[in-house]
This record gives sequence, structure tokens and C-alpha cells, in this order.
Amino acid sequence: MSMADVRPENGDDKWSVPVSQWATNTTNPLRRIVDNMRVQPNPDKKLIRLSIGDPTVYGNLPTSERVNRAVVEEVERGTGNGYCQSFGAEPARRAVAECYSTEVAPVSADDVILASGCSGALDLAIKVLANSGDNILIPRPGFSLYRCLTEAIQIECRTYQLLPDSGWEVDLAEMESMINDRTRAIIVNNPSNPCGSVYTREHLEAIAAVARKFRIPIISDEVYAGMVFQGTSFSSMSEVAPNQPVLTCGGLAKRYLVPGWRLGWVYVHDGAHNITPVRDGLRALSTQILGPCSLIQSALPAIIRETPEEFFQGTIQHCESAAQRAYALLSQVQALHPIMPRGAMYMMVGVKPELLSGIADDIEFTEQLMSEESVFCLPAQCFEYPNYFRIVLSVPMEMIDEACGRMAEFCQRHAEPNN
Repeated sequence: MSMADVRPENGDDKWSVPVSQWATNTTNPLRRIVDNMRVQPNPDKKLIRLSIGDPTVYGNLPTSERVNRAVVEEVERGTGNGYCQSFGAEPARRAVAECYSTEVAPVSADDVILASGCSGALDLAIKVLANSGDNILIPRPGFSLYRCLTEAIQIECRTYQLLPDSGWEVDLAEMESMINDRTRAIIVNNPSNPCGSVYTREHLEAIAAVARKFRIPIISDEVYAGMVFQGTSFSSMSEVAPNQPVLTCGGLAKRYLVPGWRLGWVYVHDGAHNITPVRDGLRALSTQILGPCSLIQSALPAIIRETPEEFFQGTIQHCESAAQRAYALLSQVQALHPIMPRGAMYMMVGVKPELLSGIADDIEFTEQLMSEESVFCLPAQCFEYPNYFRIVLSVPMEMIDEACGRMAEFCQRHAEPNN
């Protein structure tokens, strides 16, 4: 009898294909909130999206010509068409190591594992340190993918608070209170998405001291490394904590303005040789996807070594100018409280619902702003921080002006009569 002749005993031909627990557990808080908003823009006003963290959307910030040419050269050579080592081609890993190695925190090619974007690097870093039933510490507000990656495999997320009136610095006492005997890592995001904060070296040292006290590794999300505004300096966690285990995650996406190329990395800094097996673990995990795009790996050495500094400065100057403009305009709106960023490409803006009629929280604010003014911002409940919203600073300057003007009109229209 063939398998085609086999029928269920009840004679029912209907299939029942269960979904894995892994899939069932996977949810991105940002997508869950945004997908449930289901609000349409005002058809009489052109839509302005300040929600998407993709700097390529409006075409005003193209990547460097040298970056494009590096890929074209590899296409013409035909040397990037085959498989690479699962953890990355050696020339590409060496280029990353050279870029981020310092005297106090040296990095070699053997310390680098390439991944499918910084998101893929974070996935590797989390999985190499934690098991189901363990927990990791994540910032609040923080990048929604941290929770998505961990809870899918039954790793608990414990949040520590960032303080808006202190430049989004970490509440160190709360961070320490979240640690228990199942804590396997602390994720630190600097510069920050969604806050645009950049921590001083002294504050990073204080964070590192907490991790050192409890012997917990740090996963440092530095995809916005170097994207800091004038008068602000960036310090990498591996430099600040040279004798502690740090897994640093980064990528091409934001600094080089090519998020769709999906090339990221995680490198292990272990000055005191505390976590030597972690390198092997990362390499083992990398075999699950056999590495990122070989073509972009082939172009990576030229991209990293030959992209001119003025290209990076142009992006930073645009985002800083947009931040200054948005801050100046929104500071004049009584119902809003913008927090001036110091880097990356985002600004968080507080909402005062008590000053607005018919608006209870950040979700209702962003929904009604969209339906009345065709301006789409992300409610900060996407980042587990109610009554704020995030705006993206990489859009053209005229859109910043127009969007902020519409927000002011919206708040004036909804102002409580007694305020």
C-alpha cells in the first residue's frame, strides 16, 4: 500500500500542520503595535514618514560613490560569486579588525564573525551566551529586536530604565537590581536607537563596573559607532572595559547608508581571556546560515579602507542640522517635550496627553497625527516607553520643517481649552 492510499481513520482529508513553538513565540513589539494601528493618512496632505529607520528612503543621502564602485569592481572580477567560510572571508574579517582595533583593545581577524546585518550579529551574540530559561538585560526604551530575538527562544528580557532628563543615561541602580543568577548578558546600545543618545566615557565605565561586579559579559550594539554630533566623542565599550568580555556588534547599514546589503559583524574582545570558547561558539552558530552575501564580503576591504571621511561627515552634519531644527520647532509646542540627541539619526519627543483633548497616550497621538496631518511617527510604546514618539532625522530638511509645522498645528487644534 502506498502512502497516497493512507487516510486518517475518520476519513477526513483535511491537513493539520502545526506551527513550531519557536515561530509562535516570535513577535516584534514594533511590528505588533504598528500593524494594529491601521490608520490611513489624510488624502489632502502629502504623507511624510518620520518612522522608518532606513536612510535611503527619500534618496537625499546616497552612499559613497567609492562604496558603489567597490561592489561593481567585485562583480566585474567575478571573485565574489562562490561560498565563503561560514564565519566570513578572511580579507573581510581582517578589514573589520583593522578598522576597530586599538592599542588598548586589539582586534584580530580571528576575533571577527560576519553576519547578515547587525541584526544577525546580535542574534549570534545572544545565542552564544544564553540558553532557554536564562535572561539578558536590555534598555528601556530600546531597539525592539532585542526582545524579538530573545523571547523566541525562551530567554527572558529584563529591562533597565534610561533617564530622559539625564540624556538617556542608564539608571545604574535599576540595572543592578535586575541581575540574578540566570543573567547571561547586558545589552548596551551606544549611540542609541531610538534615543539618539551618546554616552560619555565615564558613564560607560560605570556600566562596565556593574557588569564586572557580577561577572556578566556585555553585548555592545554599536551599529551607529562614530555617528556623533559636533562636540560629542564616541567611545567603544571594548576600549572602556579592556579586561572584560565584550561582544561588539556593528555593520555597514547606517554608517555607510546601505541597510539592504545586510553585512554585519560581531567581534569578541576578551583581554583577560575569560570567554575564549565563545569564539568557537560564534563560529559554530554561523554555520546555520553559511554567512552573509559573498559579493559584499569581497567588496568590504575596499569599502572600509577607502570610503572618504567627508562622506561620513556629510551624513552626520545632515542629521545634526535636522535635529537642531526639529528641536527648535517642537520646543515651542507646549504639549511636546523633545530631547536633543547627540548622535545616530533619531530624536525622541515626549507627549503630554493631559494638555491635549481626546488623546490618551502616544499611540492615539501618532494615530490621529497620521489621519489628520499625514505625518507618521513611531509611538514609543514600540520601544516600551509610553508617551513619547520617535522621529527619524535622515529625511530631507524641508520634510522636517513641514512635519514639525503640522505637529504644531495638530497640537494647537487639540489643545485643552484650560491650558
